Amino acid sequence: MGRLFTTSVVGSWPRPPWLLAELRRKNKGEISYDEFSAIADEAVLLAVKYQEDAGIEVLTDGEQRRDNFYSFVADKLEGIKLMTVAEVMDFVEDSSRYEQLLRALDVPAFAIKSPVVVGPVKKKRPIALDELEFLRRHTKHEVKVTLPGPYMLTRASWIDPVSRAAYWNREELAREYVRLLREEIIQLRDAGASFIQLDEPTLTEVVYGEASKQTFMCAAIFSKIDPKEELNFATELINKTVKGIDGVRLGIHVCRGNWSTREEALLKGDYRPLIPYFQEMKVRQFVLEFATQRAGELSVFKDVSGIEELGLGVINPRVREVESPDSIVKKAEEAVKYFDPDKIFLNPDCGFGTFAESPVNTPKTAFQKLKNMVEAASILRKRYGG
Repeated sequence: MGRLFTTSVVGSWPRPPWLLAELRRKNKGEISYDEFSAIADEAVLLAVKYQEDAGIEVLTDGEQRRDNFYSFVADKLEGIKLMTVAEVMDFVEDSSRYEQLLRALDVPAFAIKSPVVVGPVKKKRPIALDELEFLRRHTKHEVKVTLPGPYMLTRASWIDPVSRAAYWNREELAREYVRLLREEIIQLRDAGASFIQLDEPTLTEVVYGEASKQTFMCAAIFSKIDPKEELNFATELINKTVKGIDGVRLGIHVCRGNWSTREEALLKGDYRPLIPYFQEMKVRQFVLEFATQRAGELSVFKDVSGIEELGLGVINPRVREVESPDSIVKKAEEAVKYFDPDKIFLNPDCGFGTFAESPVNTPKTAFQKLKNMVEAASILRKRYGG
């Protein structure tokens, strides 16, 4: 048996105000990406210090160089334009309904940006390898690198007719993302990443969003979708991306949105409809939120086979109340009914600053939450013999 109840994070950490100011300058073209990245180095060190001091075992760089968890690819890939959610409105047939959707979802339309394909997608710099290389020089801890998943990228960045000039359909675009992500994952593994996480949060939207529309993170806001067809497409893309890659832990993160502290603005529904697709995905770990009641119960894993590891969300990054170690232990012990202790990682439900301009918590509170999670892991290890 390996380490029990390994502690980790999902990805993002709140950015300091001075970094946000420089991010805005970069997005306006006032400074280059390389100039911004050099400034962001200091913010990465701050995020790492918080995680190390809390006792986290598998940490990230806090996504400090990223505008958000998927839009940052505009800095890394040619053929992509960063557009605010408000700008995307120009390409939506029913803009008034779109505005109503944004208000209902509590989306800050000018603060959150999406990467829109406007030309052939080509790599101009590594997607995350530069982030990993800096992080490896400044921590002895195991490192997780987060990447937007192939389905998320495809679904978020395809706008008809803007994208059609370069790719006739989104399937053609998806093949390009699969190729680029495979290449990046192999490079990250070879550079020392211990965990590579593909973020696919919109999988829950496929089954729990309204059938006639998509979330603001997806360009074709009101296109009709067939959930089964979409989930098969997502599973196919994920498996093509990771096929034959070993020597590194591969995981998928699925949640119900992390842009608002208003729980009622986010999706609700358990993982039951997704489990058959999870069982087909060739990854080792599923990083899932369970600290929010909107995620349903762990009992959905009863009598389920084919899922090797669970990244268990035990703290809610969107609330100010700090979960007690005892409450975290209680949640973890529910998971022990369905997974061995060495197959359970403890982490927050999502990041603490998924969208740079809209963090869902403060560093001080996030740090205390992580400390309590680490204390809970210590209690659990004593209880379960690790």
